[in-house]
Amino acid sequence: MKDTPNSSSETEDKLFPPKITLQVKGKLIQLDDPCVMGILNVTPDSFFAASRVTDNGSLLIDQAENMIREGAAILDLGGYSSRPGAANVSTEDEIQRIIPAVKRLKKHFPDTLLSIDTFRHEVAKEAFAEGADIINDISGGELDSAMIPTVGKLNIPYICMHMRGNPETMQAQTEYNDIEREILFFFNEKLNQCHKAGIKDVIIDPGFGFAKTLAQNYRILKNLSYFKTIKSPILAGVSRKSMIYKTLGVSPEEALNGTTALNMAALLNGAKILRVHDVKEASETIKLYKQLYP
Repeated sequence: MKDTPNSSSETEDKLFPPKITLQVKGKLIQLDDPCVMGILNVTPDSFFAASRVTDNGSLLIDQAENMIREGAAILDLGGYSSRPGAANVSTEDEIQRIIPAVKRLKKHFPDTLLSIDTFRHEVAKEAFAEGADIINDISGGELDSAMIPTVGKLNIPYICMHMRGNPETMQAQTEYNDIEREILFFFNEKLNQCHKAGIKDVIIDPGFGFAKTLAQNYRILKNLSYFKTIKSPILAGVSRKSMIYKTLGVSPEEALNGTTALNMAALLNGAKILRVHDVKEASETIKLYKQLYP
């Protein structure tokens, strides 16, 4: 039988929910309630076409403004597609995609938290210099050994995701003896590394779709509360992914209803941040969740 947090701990969390805060450039950001992270991809090949913003000008600003208006507390900007089988992008190309977008977004929305979806420390440094607030690393430092020390020096929050291999090879690495325990062990090791490097705030992401089969994705979602034992905020990123559209026999464009259903499941199981393409629907899901569990 799968180990779960003890009932007294769960009861205490419900009666006295732990305060969630992020220290961002000298400011203390409260994240006691679940929040939405909106996805902005300055890439030509992200799996969901509507998330691509290849124009770093008015289209990017319009899309960001719409997400903020609909309730996004964080914008997540990516310049490297991490879909299964995605081709490699050079560091130089990633920087050329990311940095102009960072400059424009921080100029127009200086008070909105901006996360950078990258596994390269060079990109993290350049983006931070232009105002980025959070680093979202799909590899948890596995693809660039300088990433965690760099984020520690930058003194900003770090989103640590679980993945094996890289986007080109990850779906060939889905063998686990006990997937929850192995992911939990990964996060415990990474948290130790992060704290030694001086990173104060670490958000964990189990990495739905990254080196996991469809069945494993649903198992992790069902048991998401298992990862609450390490006392870090949990990010859930299931938006329009293959675990939804393959199960339903639809396309990513038709997977919004399924996304909403699984976002509610993630909230019920402890997720604090929903990373999504569709901010309005995710914000409404959180509003209904809070009505159920004020």
